Amino acid sequence: MKKIIAASLLMGVALLWMATASQARPGKRYDAGTGMCRIIGEGKLGWESEPWGTGGRKFREVCKKCHTRNNDSGAPFLFAESHMPRGWNRIFFKRRVKCARDGSWNGLSRDELLMINDYLYRNGDWTYDPNDAETCG
Repeated sequence: MKKIIAASLLMGVALLWMATASQARPGKRYDAGTGMCRIIGEGKLGWESEPWGTGGRKFREVCKKCHTRNNDSGAPFLFAESHMPRGWNRIFFKRRVKCARDGSWNGLSRDELLMINDYLYRNGDWTYDPNDAETCG
């Protein structure tokens, strides 16, 4: 009986640990545009990369003007989980998307664009990879 209880407890702890690990969010983001590692899991950038911070607010105020469901502009519907973190980094670094080229981003400062990227990176669709979150790479 004690072995069954111990095995069940061990299995429960293992499942809890796996569930927690799969919900982890990155605390760092390498930004190829600046060549720097941004610490987005704590401090000012931790706050700004949340939905209530500058990144989340600017995404809703600027990007979601066009990227809503059933919009008239032809822009694809976007939300934070539309891309994986690395995909969001590519979008902001390469700027091959229409809205980056047509001037829609011109009203945003460099810092605001970085914070939007931080927000989307931190809240994007992703699979937990311990090396990626810890090494900024």
